[in-house]
Amino acid sequence: AVPRTRILATGGASHNKKILQVLSDVFNAPVFTIDTANSACLGSAYRAIHGLVAERNMSLADVVKLAPEPRLAVTPTPGAEELYRPLLKRYAELEQKVIYNSASSC
Repeated sequence: AVPRTRILATGGASHNKKILQVLSDVFNAPVFTIDTANSACLGSAYRAIHGLVAERNMSLADVVKLAPEPRLAVTPTPGAEELYRPLLKRYAELEQKVIYNSASSC
């Protein structure tokens, strides 16, 4: 995983520990959750505020300082990275083929 990478899961699936564990294992990163209603709307609102204050060179991190603190839900299973690293590489290669083929057929 990229250093300091973490996943923030929201919505209904964020209450399912098995789904969160798969995310954590695949991306080799801890998964955090926020216990708040309408989290997608909240995220959109923070992005909108960030857009409004962009000319002040305010970072998104500064905008969301008052957001609810995320809680650690799961961490990667030891050894899972060895299983998923080659699969992620293969997925990225296939995704590039799809993008290239779609762009060349337009």
